[in-house]
Amino acid sequence: MPLPAKTFGLVKRSFKRPRTYHAQWMVTRRCNYRCRGCSVWSEQDSKELSADEIKKGLDILSDLGVLEIVFSGGDPLLRGDIGEILDYASKRFITTVYDNGSMAAKKVDALRNVDFVAISLDTLDEEKNDHLKGVPGAWKSAMNSIEVLKREGIHVGVSPTISQFNVGEIVDFTRHFIAQNTPVWFCLYWYDPQFEDGMFSIGKRNDEYEVRDKQALVKVFDELLVLREQSSNVYITKKTLQALRQLTLNGEHAWTCRALDGFLIVDHLGRVAGCHSREPVASVFDLPKVWKSAELNRLRREYRQCDKCAYLCYVFYSVHAGLGGTVDILRDQWKNAKTIIGEQQAKQANNK
Repeated sequence: MPLPAKTFGLVKRSFKRPRTYHAQWMVTRRCNYRCRGCSVWSEQDSKELSADEIKKGLDILSDLGVLEIVFSGGDPLLRGDIGEILDYASKRFITTVYDNGSMAAKKVDALRNVDFVAISLDTLDEEKNDHLKGVPGAWKSAMNSIEVLKREGIHVGVSPTISQFNVGEIVDFTRHFIAQNTPVWFCLYWYDPQFEDGMFSIGKRNDEYEVRDKQALVKVFDELLVLREQSSNVYITKKTLQALRQLTLNGEHAWTCRALDGFLIVDHLGRVAGCHSREPVASVFDLPKVWKSAELNRLRREYRQCDKCAYLCYVFYSVHAGLGGTVDILRDQWKNAKTIIGEQQAKQANNK
């Protein structure tokens, strides 16, 4: 059977130079939760690009060689046109969408063609989770979304943020979900570095969230290293865990930041930056003109000297930068490309 068009396009783009593997597009600043460790909900903006503008931007990212796109916000599922956006993206990229747990069960049809849906859930303790999310009923909504999406055959997993609130239970949390064949992929609590002219804020340093028990955190990383060898549903790579372990033990960044190289960020207005804490460098629509420019090459070199954060998404795509990193991701996180190929073939067969 020939490769699906999407898979063929991914393989072809993986050899493009220069290119970036990963793009995160925060398609809205709207959010219906009040998470204690996040400031997005307090700085909302009703302005956002239209679906047609986003699709034009996605074509540009594809031409630049982007293989994977993550849609976040705010909560991207609050957009009325999110189904149109996700269907378009899913034909071109490995596509993930994040939801705080409130919307996915209501947007099943919009999610049918994506590769992954990540539901934010931090604990099995209902009361604690609702406290962290700032909304009564958040835990029940997230658990219901997971159940509904699994029943509908949509690839769904949970995405906890490891923090002082849950560091003592995150391993048991992981065991609980992988026993149900539900993938777990992780965030690590961090806060915005103090740069001038950053694209937007996610959150200032919060002592409630910052992990104070470093040995407990190291133990979590060690146990996750074991669990990931036992289950393909632990979605964090060995290299990433080892880098985080080293950071926790001695404060050393064992990676080089690859902003505007291994990854880039696009905001709700279409502005592009290396990361959300850095200044925008261009509109996504102007990116083809400046992608190979001397100025962006200068910024890439500057960013490689940066050691101000440990946002897990940035760590992951820095640790796994380049073609070798792309192969590592396919082999390590999803085990091999056959998983993607098989799912795409199944979807094609079902759509005939």
